[in-house]
Amino acid sequence: MPKSKRDKKVSLTKTTKKGLQVKQTLIEELRKCVDTYKYLFVLSVENMRNNKLKDVRNAWKHSRLFFGKNKVMTVALGKGPCDEYKDNLHKLSKCLKGEVGILFTNRTEKEVQEWFDEFKEVDFCRAGNKATYSVVFDAGPLEQFPHSMEPQLRQLGLPTALKKGVVTLLSDHEVCKEGDVLTPEQARLLKLFGYQMAEFKVAIKAMWDAETGEFKKFIEGKDESSGDEMDDDKNEDDDDDDEEEEGKNEDN
Repeated sequence: MPKSKRDKKVSLTKTTKKGLQVKQTLIEELRKCVDTYKYLFVLSVENMRNNKLKDVRNAWKHSRLFFGKNKVMTVALGKGPCDEYKDNLHKLSKCLKGEVGILFTNRTEKEVQEWFDEFKEVDFCRAGNKATYSVVFDAGPLEQFPHSMEPQLRQLGLPTALKKGVVTLLSDHEVCKEGDVLTPEQARLLKLFGYQMAEFKVAIKAMWDAETGEFKKFIEGKDESSGDEMDDDKNEDDDDDDEEEEGKNEDN
């Protein structure tokens, strides 16, 4: 029997893709900011948290902060000397790797550096983070938890039981050792017991001065030689790969 043409599966979760127009809008916004602001900083974020990032955005309302696709931002600034939007911007675009963002501001290098050096906030770890110290729970009653939490704690690996309606840890339990890569269960336990090991902080990777075209690269908040270049052969290979991928995106 032939298959009915009416028998088709229709997905109810279809979403429209962000097309070329969105990328072009981001590129235009970035280039407009290059023309508007005096300084451009590449910021590297450690232990990204959206709520913490909102605090940064609120504190820098007088400036513009972009967290977009690194490849699109690289296209906006320029991949090399031939297509860079302004002098030496291609050097800055090479720093757009990992969890980074771009800050456009009129504040000086010293003001930006001092603010981000002071802005550090602790938060709970997630799976994959490293434990900064060892944690051991002592045997005894866990009166901070209601009796309904006992099955969940047991599933997370704690040797618990209900004694007279009170959640009780039957024996000492080592949750993690310093340097351990945390599992989802370990991260959940540390959060339930209030142990905050992750630190949200922002470091400056590089800076570009719009007035002079000067480029500076930083290592852990310290100024590195602005004339240093990465391996040219490696950069050429990376540029070729990026061009191939951009071409595919445009075709799509």
